[in-house]
Amino acid sequence: MALKLGAYTACLHDRTLSEALDILKENGLTSVEVNTGGFIPSPHCPVDLLLSSATAREEYLAAFADRGMELTGLNCNGNPLNPLPGVGPKHADDLRRTIRLAGLLGVEHVVTMSGTPGSDPDAKYPSWVVNPWDGVYMDVLDYQWGVAVEFWKEIDALARENDVRVAIEMHPHNVVFSPVTLKRLIDETGATNVGAEMDPSHLMWQGMDIVAAVKWLGPLVFHAAAKDATLCPGADIRGVLDTSFTRVPADAPGKVPTGYGSWCNAWPENPAWKFVAVGLGNDVPFWTEFLRALAEVNPDMAVNIEHEDAAYSQTEGLALAAKNLRSAADPL
Repeated sequence: MALKLGAYTACLHDRTLSEALDILKENGLTSVEVNTGGFIPSPHCPVDLLLSSATAREEYLAAFADRGMELTGLNCNGNPLNPLPGVGPKHADDLRRTIRLAGLLGVEHVVTMSGTPGSDPDAKYPSWVVNPWDGVYMDVLDYQWGVAVEFWKEIDALARENDVRVAIEMHPHNVVFSPVTLKRLIDETGATNVGAEMDPSHLMWQGMDIVAAVKWLGPLVFHAAAKDATLCPGADIRGVLDTSFTRVPADAPGKVPTGYGSWCNAWPENPAWKFVAVGLGNDVPFWTEFLRALAEVNPDMAVNIEHEDAAYSQTEGLALAAKNLRSAADPL
């Protein structure tokens, strides 16, 4: 079994790259994914410098190799289809630059989101259609899929040109948020270098069978995240499609940006679901079956922890997730 177990370093954003890599190594991880733009900054990847200097690229890759580690993914999650001028165009440009950088670095996979356009050509804000029982929402989806297909044909061509594969995280609030919508994008674009980043957490709270989803997508699964989620008592009265979030003040320390002048809101005190460290929402045997399904698609696939469990510190949560992920891999 040669799955590459590692972590996405966004949870260690306040550490230097060297410090972050040392923490991953201490936890027995060898695969690394770093951010390159989109919603959040890229403290562990100087994109401009690396695009412009072969020497800088050699030195950058050496930081991983010297520790026996591999840079397996560049992460550029954002909304490249957002009609807001301070969001969509920047995220799309970040994605294009990330693909070019991945090609220069010899990194095979770029992780991102499909994006969500507005409801029509004159829309100011993105609009996510969840349940189009009303016929008017089919018109919205027709428009949005037209925008998405045109953009992703371009991205697929760019990825092919740079010998890179783009792995889409199936994330709610995007036109691609499930295996079915991922497959639709591939079918309608004819893409050869676009597939799925199998982050199971968002599929979990939507009620999907994760192993069945991996098997259904098969070779369209390019890359994976190890991220757990659990339903909470709040689901009894909220359901999983809940809008009971509250605004975070502009001067709040540590707020998470989503674009110029916008940032993440605060979750309700009794949420319907939440992210938890690997092994706390689904037990280790579940994760063994998840890894087994991934290995059947590609035994060399990278599986990178994304730590977002607010009950644990950055390093404690990452260590717990790494311990459980390694335990899950032992039987394979």
